[in-house]
Amino acid sequence: MESKTEKLLVVESDDALRERIVTVLNGAGYQVSTDYDEGMKSILAFGPDAVILGADPPQLDCCDLLSEIKGSERTQNVRVVMLSPGGSGERTRGMDLGADDVLSLPFDPHELLSRVRSQLRTKSLGDEFRERLRLAEENRTTAQQVVTAVNEERRTLRVGGLASVAVLIVAGLVLFFLFRRTQEQNTRVYAAITRLQTGVLTQQQLMERSRRTLEDRDRVKSGASYPQQLQLQKKGEDLRSQIAISKAENTSALQHQLTAVESRLQDLETEGKFAERIIRAYEPSVCLIHVALVFRDHTTGLKLHYVGITSSGEPTTDEHNNPILSLTGSGPEVHLDVFGTGFLVSDTGRILTNHHVAEPWWQNDDLKEMLNQGIEPVIAEMTAYFPGITNGIVVNTEKISSAADVAVVKGNVSGLGIKQIALADSHRSAVSGGPVVLLGYPTALDAILARAGAETLQSIATASKGDPKQVMEELARRKLIRPVTTQGHIGDVLPDKIVYDAQTTSGGSGGPLFNDEGKVIGINFAMVREFGGSNFAIPVGYGMSLLKP
Repeated sequence: MESKTEKLLVVESDDALRERIVTVLNGAGYQVSTDYDEGMKSILAFGPDAVILGADPPQLDCCDLLSEIKGSERTQNVRVVMLSPGGSGERTRGMDLGADDVLSLPFDPHELLSRVRSQLRTKSLGDEFRERLRLAEENRTTAQQVVTAVNEERRTLRVGGLASVAVLIVAGLVLFFLFRRTQEQNTRVYAAITRLQTGVLTQQQLMERSRRTLEDRDRVKSGASYPQQLQLQKKGEDLRSQIAISKAENTSALQHQLTAVESRLQDLETEGKFAERIIRAYEPSVCLIHVALVFRDHTTGLKLHYVGITSSGEPTTDEHNNPILSLTGSGPEVHLDVFGTGFLVSDTGRILTNHHVAEPWWQNDDLKEMLNQGIEPVIAEMTAYFPGITNGIVVNTEKISSAADVAVVKGNVSGLGIKQIALADSHRSAVSGGPVVLLGYPTALDAILARAGAETLQSIATASKGDPKQVMEELARRKLIRPVTTQGHIGDVLPDKIVYDAQTTSGGSGGPLFNDEGKVIGINFAMVREFGGSNFAIPVGYGMSLLKP
């Protein structure tokens, strides 16, 4: 049977946002319309499979149209994906209003398409079963008419035929609702797993990820023709040349500029020296934390498995290229590997990090989808890898802050000679405009592998067979694990956060932020790309409160 092109209706008042949504959906091959001037009349005329509805739940802009769609017998099966500004509260409100799914703005095109595909699959399955039920009902009616027409002597056959049809209808209804519930659960879990899970990587995938990381790093370097220090040195030379050829009365302003440039160069040199001191002293105390999650059914306790593995070692997939998962599958357990940063703060093995590193499902919308469907993540193993230590150290969560994104994990570091990091004991240790140094593991495995070199990478890929746990152990054994250092300045100091501009990315969460005295003033926890690469750190006082008995 030929597959039809799904129809999508985009309802969004903002012209620029509407055009962006339409471009993404058209590019994926969908038939897209933006005509909703006549409300439900337009919707009925177009007959969409799904509606992409721009909305602002706090203002209730979306309620009337959403209620009409879900309240009409002719459109109640149309799937509605809402695009809403705000956080989890707004998304929850959107679901309460009747939307089938809610995506936060600004949206990621790949995530939007994934959510749309998931909803269309669910609708397709529902339509198929409704059609089966319709045919079953037609068959029941036909059977009843035929049986009614037979002779009285065949009453037994008539009763038996009707009973059989009734049993089939009841069984069909039961299977429909059970299958629909299971399918809705599975499609959400599949979508989340597909977005998040990395699992076992082939040698080629490891090499490709390393190559992309190197290219990105080189692109950043080449994009800045002159680092800040070189720019200032060049500007200083230019100013000296201008002063040499200028008249005496014109040199005052130039001399003032030259003094400012030389002062900034001196500051950079001083900052560079204190950064070197921090690296030498504390780099061995900053660890890469690897958290391996498995998933289990909340009711039965059964763990989620792949249904099977292909001859090439890849999970078996369905027609939509989603891995096929089952609580009773014969394949390996489904694992999610999450990475973050931590740093040693006591000789008893206590490590400060983020709450969302110790419990990766915390405030994670993708993992929340699984929780809502009765599939809960469970930590299978949490391991800390310190520079220079040839094996991972098993750690467990000890305390989690109720006030901030901070946690303490603990492991046995006795006899390893790892130095604990000094914490600043006053909020005045963080001053707006002051220099900072950030240590951490942004991009986690990718950055480490990119520094390893092609030959070493090939050897690690062969020895580990792509398993993230074995990759980590190989890197530790070869003493290739060490944090990345970035420098910057504090932009603002607030009661619950420090804003600064030292670069980082995913994997750098939980890293220590040092002031120019070499003491930790904050714990990195978020980055805001929309604001010129600004990052947020939790003031270290929140971590110190967890360390108290």
